[in-house]
Amino acid sequence: MAYRVDVAVIGGGPAGLAAALSASKEGASVILVEREARLGGILKQCIHDGFGIVRYGERLSGPEYAYRDTRELEQTKTTVLLQTFVTRIDKTGSSFLLTLISQDGVSQVEAGSLILATGCRERTAKQAAIHGTRPAGVFTAGTAQYYTNILGQMPTKRCVILGSGDIGLIIARRLTLEGAEVVGVYEAKPSPGGLLRNVVQCLDDFNIPLNLGQTVTRLVGSERLKAVEVSRVDADLNPIPGSEKLVKCDALIVSVGLIPENELAESLGVELCPSTGGPLCDQNGMTMVDGVYSCGNAKHVSDLVDYVSESGDIAGRNAARFVGENRRLAEVVAGPDFLYVVPQRIDIENLKDETVLFFRSSMVREKTIVRLFSDDAEIFSKQFPQLRPPEMERIVVNFGDNLRQKGKITLKMEAVL
Repeated sequence: MAYRVDVAVIGGGPAGLAAALSASKEGASVILVEREARLGGILKQCIHDGFGIVRYGERLSGPEYAYRDTRELEQTKTTVLLQTFVTRIDKTGSSFLLTLISQDGVSQVEAGSLILATGCRERTAKQAAIHGTRPAGVFTAGTAQYYTNILGQMPTKRCVILGSGDIGLIIARRLTLEGAEVVGVYEAKPSPGGLLRNVVQCLDDFNIPLNLGQTVTRLVGSERLKAVEVSRVDADLNPIPGSEKLVKCDALIVSVGLIPENELAESLGVELCPSTGGPLCDQNGMTMVDGVYSCGNAKHVSDLVDYVSESGDIAGRNAARFVGENRRLAEVVAGPDFLYVVPQRIDIENLKDETVLFFRSSMVREKTIVRLFSDDAEIFSKQFPQLRPPEMERIVVNFGDNLRQKGKITLKMEAVL
């Protein structure tokens, strides 16, 4: 006989913690399943500050931010299962049957609704199409951070960093503070891939070179990395023949993007968005499979943990209230000026006073007005001083009764001259 709960949350990072807290506050019985030995997800190894500025109005470290939620969760009746893996999820009528495995063996949990807060994983050197053998000394930025901050071990003395995403920028500063030489950060695109504040605080303040329009094309070394080959790239980001040069180093740290973890979602037939890698969702966090919710970096990769927690809060609150009601979904359509917009659907039957939308621009733009239309009527506009693809933007829209007709929602960008 399976153990029965109202809401099952998979993943104990910031999104899962927020979702479990929110669902518990709604009076639902909640179970939180986490595969690691401690809650907090990636926050456990993020010892730098900058977390919680939006949510708490303070600059917290990752562990401090996670501690606030874990401490609050302890005051609820949430059942927390650590070092437990979800191996299978089956849809059984109006419920979901989770098969779990832990050191105690195999067990099953039946849940009325399901929240996927499974986070994301890093792209590897092979996914970045770097040629060469597989010598020791090639790390993702998160792995290098884990070695340094959790294990207390230095993974390098002289390294090259590929990719200027936020994790790569932060690990460049961290390794420099610990005495390593960061030869440079190489970025194929013409502009940095991380937040500008991190470019300034992590590179400029420590005189670490940022090399734009260049990428690593080959690894040199057999047992241990000895050098990397670096090439300039053309407008299509293809290496330019003849531009190669060798850079001596004992480690390459790769920070070339994150991929939402959605294998469990796919096993349930959840439709994924090609632009985000996460599920198609409505404004309440529900995917296109009724009763299955997604939040955090599993839904789309966010810049700030505060917004990860916000999406978990929304998903948890609505999962606790889920009773199988019918939805009437309106598609959110964005033009080529947008990399993506989340949510991709609006449930017209369950609109709240305010709806939060996130988006990224497809290119660097100066003064720009973002306009939102319901059918052909403009219902929202906001001017931004600048838009950059690495920096996610957040808007809050009150749809009111504007979606009671055809329900077509369109977003457009307009340059301010």
